[in-house]
Amino acid sequence: MKIVAVANQKGGVGKTTTTVNLAACLAEAGRNVLLIDLDPQANASSALGVETAPGRSLHAILTNEGGHHSLAEQIQPTSCERLSMVTAELDLAGCEIQLAADEHRLTRLRRVLEDYRASQPDVEFILIDCPPSLGVLMTNALAAADSVLIPLQCEYLALEGLAKILEMIERIKQVSGNSALALEGIVLTMYDARTNLSQQVVSDVRSHLGDKVFETIIPRSIRLSEAPSHGKSIIAYDPSGMGAQSYRQLAREFLVKQT
Repeated sequence: MKIVAVANQKGGVGKTTTTVNLAACLAEAGRNVLLIDLDPQANASSALGVETAPGRSLHAILTNEGGHHSLAEQIQPTSCERLSMVTAELDLAGCEIQLAADEHRLTRLRRVLEDYRASQPDVEFILIDCPPSLGVLMTNALAAADSVLIPLQCEYLALEGLAKILEMIERIKQVSGNSALALEGIVLTMYDARTNLSQQVVSDVRSHLGDKVFETIIPRSIRLSEAPSHGKSIIAYDPSGMGAQSYRQLAREFLVKQT
């Protein structure tokens, strides 16, 4: 089982879109996938049409509220075969305050996922949709993950934001004891072939980070932005469109990297 945190401290870069659609495409390719929505806004949950409800998230598990909870109890099926998920809820935002004085606050999720990993040999990938902020939730995700996947929007200042994330990953490796955390790769999103800027960002990021950047580039697409409002992944909403083709290609490239 491999745990991948999908993270960028900047919002609106295609992070949730990438988490949801990569998970759906890996499941379509025959892999058993668990998606954990760790963003209190619960966008990944609604994007897959899974209903959120009080008490159905990692909140109680992370804060130890109400006795012992296991991750397995919180998992729900989705409409995609082989893809299940743990939804988010607004209460997750409270973890920040509730865990402030806890000396193990950075490694709570790691312990939960280690237990789950030992008991669920069939799940091949866990993808964690992180909130777009550098708080205790994102730190927990990075402290628990084997690798981090960074969606990066093809826009001005992209490289500046990227330097901050890479710096943050290094810092978390030191403070959380997760020194094995690797960079899974950078996925360029919202690419507009008509603009020089998009092309410039791609060439800048590639020249700085070489093979750490996925070959697959995710285009800017109306269909991709419409799919979540229908509670569907792009491969269910527009299976033959450009967005679906891109995420399938990303999933193939991701799987090749695992071998």
